Amino acid sequence: MLKPLLDVSRFQKQIIAATVDLFCLPLAFCVAVWLRYDGFNIVSLQPYTWMILAAPLISIPIFIRLGLYRAVIRFIDHKIVYVAVIGVTLSVVVLVSLAAFSTHMIGVSRGVFGIYWVSAILYVAASRFVARSYLVHASGISGGTCVAIYGAGGAGNQLASALKHTSDFRPVAFIDDKKELQGATIAGIKVYAFNALQQLIIKRDIKEVLLAMPSLNKAQQKHILERLAPLKLKIKVTPPLTALVNGKGVVHLEDVREIEIEDLLGRDQVAPDPRLIAACITGKSVMVSGAGGSIGSELCRQILRQQPARLILLEMSEFALYTIEQELRLLQKKLGSTAELMPFLGSVLEGEKCQRIMRTFAVETVYHAAAYKHVPLVEHNPIEGIRNNVFGTLSIAQAAMSVGVNNFVLISTDKAVRPTNVMGATKRLSELVLQAFARQQCAKLLHGQAHTRFCMVRFGNVLGSSGSVVPLFRKQILAGGPITLTHPEITRYFMTIPEAAQLVLQAGSMGEGGDVFVLDMGQPVKIMDLATQMVRLSGLEVKSEATPEGTIELHHVGLRPGEKLYEELLIGDNVEGTDHPLIMCAQEAEIPWPELQGLLQELANACERFDFAEIRVLLHRAVGEYAPQCGIEDFIWREQSKSSTVPVPVMLHKNRIGAL
Repeated sequence: MLKPLLDVSRFQKQIIAATVDLFCLPLAFCVAVWLRYDGFNIVSLQPYTWMILAAPLISIPIFIRLGLYRAVIRFIDHKIVYVAVIGVTLSVVVLVSLAAFSTHMIGVSRGVFGIYWVSAILYVAASRFVARSYLVHASGISGGTCVAIYGAGGAGNQLASALKHTSDFRPVAFIDDKKELQGATIAGIKVYAFNALQQLIIKRDIKEVLLAMPSLNKAQQKHILERLAPLKLKIKVTPPLTALVNGKGVVHLEDVREIEIEDLLGRDQVAPDPRLIAACITGKSVMVSGAGGSIGSELCRQILRQQPARLILLEMSEFALYTIEQELRLLQKKLGSTAELMPFLGSVLEGEKCQRIMRTFAVETVYHAAAYKHVPLVEHNPIEGIRNNVFGTLSIAQAAMSVGVNNFVLISTDKAVRPTNVMGATKRLSELVLQAFARQQCAKLLHGQAHTRFCMVRFGNVLGSSGSVVPLFRKQILAGGPITLTHPEITRYFMTIPEAAQLVLQAGSMGEGGDVFVLDMGQPVKIMDLATQMVRLSGLEVKSEATPEGTIELHHVGLRPGEKLYEELLIGDNVEGTDHPLIMCAQEAEIPWPELQGLLQELANACERFDFAEIRVLLHRAVGEYAPQCGIEDFIWREQSKSSTVPVPVMLHKNRIGAL
């Protein structure tokens, strides 16, 4: 019935609204007279005849001036009441003034004007809200997915108001744990206790829950998400107040987002120490190797915010370098930064090039993030992993020492602790290289010579990095499954990329040299539990013997080459705290440089000969904790390769010697 009204122009709608007021305001005045005199009669109406006709002629121009007709009826809120009060009050004042001037209020009741003032306000406000209700219904905005809003506070109220203007969601209930709010009605929506949600899901056909409690810390939010997970509802959340896009603590619809893995970890970030984070960066010439990678790119973003004099990007992938450079230039404009951005294509193995760059641009701090870090790939390509991770670190560290770089920070990994794979062994060997160099530099320090301060920062998995399990799980859930898990008992430490990069920058300014800093990653997370929670919070259920009606299956495909069930952050128990609550300093075994130098030379020679068996032996000599998963395979391969005419690279592929 109202569909044709939706299709007319805005000007025509404004004419219609003014015309309705033209007829209804006189009726409101007649009602005022009727209420004052307890009924209609010619005698009682006669003194007010001209006023009845004048009421809309006075009111409508005032309403136009106040913008009452410019408001889009479908999107009005409580503010329209204020406009109605002001508009009607002004019109009544003008009407009373005219009456006083023309009749000196003789034969006219002042009570009529008071009653008209109230009835006109009620008419103007109520008519707009009634029209909005019908127009919303006619336009289909009232449809959409039925949702419950968890949190009946200010954020929930704002979110409910925003949702009423969309066709995607229809809020039908508030859920709140505060007993004083339960049973109340807010924004026309009733507030229920959490225990009532199960029945509401069936009764009101609720499909999603929107968590609108931005003041919660991560631990509190995790607790609520764990309570919601068994209900098989899709969950969305509003970010913390400090992260809202409008920056004013006001919740808008665009702020609502999907559940992220950090919401399930239940850990809050510790505010960074401005002094620590800026110590090696502000006003200095800074270089980042592997600048296009997950950690390297985030380091670049945060370094640029600290106003360095120059930021040098070293990356061997042209596309990755182009991408991060363009992003940083946009960020630079946004920040108003005057830092000089210098992108260089190249590898950390090019020692002479690295040295020239550092000397030419007077580099003072190097963050070495370049590395091959995908365990299965490095396991199948051990020589490339060793060259890039070990000899790449050796090359760029020697370049830094030769030109007198002040600070050199290596980005390490928890896989370097008691490694079961080549990647972890190469990262631990890289740590040993820097520890040995640090001891050499201590001698320079004692003699008052310029020296390079080496340190390492070791941490676990970062969320959203290349190869991260979380985006893979989300993609598999959207595809209807199955979710592939390597092992039901596998656990991992997790941290967000921005938090990890922030802690790296702070750790890099601590210590005296040769320090192995370890980041507090919180509690390890069981990957199977993580996958199950992600499925349930997507409104689905895992298919199992206990829940055969589930739609998402979990497939265990077995551990990948070199992968282990549990990761560790410390080799021993010798660990000390630092000035930062999330950064620890580990005291671990070292190898003197003369001995390590001989081992590295032997390792380089073995790589040149493609002698994988010898490579494994040398890795174990250098990293005593290295315990590869395969045992007899290397011996079988070694014996076969002695009499085989098949080229070594082909044998490597056929026998998966990368696992050595």
